[in-house]
Amino acid sequence: MSEEIYKGEFYCVKCKEKREAEGKIVVTENGRRMAKGVCPVCGTNLNRILAKA
Repeated sequence: MSEEIYKGEFYCVKCKEKREAEGKIVVTENGRRMAKGVCPVCGTNLNRILAKA
């Protein structure tokens, strides 16, 4: 099974700005889809909750 990739905007809490980044899509225990990536500027982990599928 190939993993899904999300390309788009994440909000970096450390930089306090929106950043364009790429991350993989994971499904949480309660069924929510999230994209997890890394900030290209400071290296902080980024999370974005996606719409239910």
